[in-house]
Amino acid sequence: MEKNLDIDRFSKRLNRYFQITTQVGGIFGRLGANKYLGLNIDQKKDALSLQKKFGQAKGPFMKIAQLLSMIPDAIPKEYANKLIELQSNAPSMGKYFVRRRMKNELGTNWKKKFLTFNESSSFAASFGQVHKAQLNNGKLVACKVQYPDMLSTVKADLVQLKIVLNLFEKFNKVIKTNKIHSEIKERLFEEIDYINEAKNIKIFKKIFKNETKINIPCIFSQYTTPKLITMSWLEGLSINSLLKSSFNNRKLREKLATNIFNAWYKPLYSFAIIHGDPHFGNYSFTKNGNVNLFDFGCVRVFSVNFVKAIINLYQALREKNIDLAVEAYKTWGFKNITKELIGILNLWASYIYGPLLEDKKRLIQGDGKKGYGFEVANKVYKKLKAIGGVEPPKEFVFIDRAAIGMGSLFMKLNVKLNWYELFNNLIKDFELNNVRKKQKEILN
Repeated sequence: MEKNLDIDRFSKRLNRYFQITTQVGGIFGRLGANKYLGLNIDQKKDALSLQKKFGQAKGPFMKIAQLLSMIPDAIPKEYANKLIELQSNAPSMGKYFVRRRMKNELGTNWKKKFLTFNESSSFAASFGQVHKAQLNNGKLVACKVQYPDMLSTVKADLVQLKIVLNLFEKFNKVIKTNKIHSEIKERLFEEIDYINEAKNIKIFKKIFKNETKINIPCIFSQYTTPKLITMSWLEGLSINSLLKSSFNNRKLREKLATNIFNAWYKPLYSFAIIHGDPHFGNYSFTKNGNVNLFDFGCVRVFSVNFVKAIINLYQALREKNIDLAVEAYKTWGFKNITKELIGILNLWASYIYGPLLEDKKRLIQGDGKKGYGFEVANKVYKKLKAIGGVEPPKEFVFIDRAAIGMGSLFMKLNVKLNWYELFNNLIKDFELNNVRKKQKEILN
């Protein structure tokens, strides 16, 4: 019976297709009824129901909910507040599932490997849930157990995603989506392999080995399998808990923002590697503002040339150097580059790079009015539609995801920092061969 815990059943996938279609239709139907028909929707009650349905879905679909909750003004506040709880407080599987999973992964006598094991989860998220335990040597650990049949779940969600992207492309013809689907597919299959995640944790442990403000857990390999990962327990507060107790502490908020900026972008500009899943449930904080970084299933390794092009475009915008901008876009893989396309891409790039271009303390969103980012995005969208659309490089999926996640956090912190200075401190020693060498060393 235990061997069937993760069987890839077609019937499970079929049920998943129906479940996802119903939920996607539901959320957009409700939002549309409220926005366009003027119907009086009880958003608080509706959001609670939606949270429950998203939480039960688990898997990649829950990640959509997490991402929606992070983008400022993307959905009504009542929905965002409920969906954001899924980032660290999703509905968990019961103790009988936990026992079966632990038995499958560590054997019949698995309990003898621990002094204590809490069968109630401490956190539950997209692909698995975390249980606090104590090893026989006394060390506190976090055991992340994968939900059953995640292979079927990922396959089902990828089919649905392909359908949605194809429909989007058919009716909008602005963004070519084939590479987007390919990138997401590669990363999702990596995320359900906990041996791969353990390897990623070890990589980040090396990256931050001399860093005291960013904490990465240690891996206990003898208690880690493709569906169970055991790591050291890092005590910390969620961003919401910390802000409730110290929101008026400006210096602490500045420290939080600086530490999380370095936690995400030092790996990118020093090793061409990025943590690709920046939602609020994937980090916690100590009371003095240090960062605990979690969930390394989605880690993206880039070519060093790709990262160099990010810096080149930044310099091109600063110096108004069109030739350097063209070189950056070509390096990334944009095709059929015209003067008109460059103008459109630079419009969006100027918005994204905006905080890094001003050598002064400022809010991440600048002084722009609420919803300014959506206005820029809409303008770019219309201009791209007029020229027949564009196919973005697949690497952009997780670079954009990181930018959205970081921007959302900094807006939540409501902190003014010199982003120009922070960024330039990270890129000042960037040299192609040196970063290639460091990347090779860190990955071996």
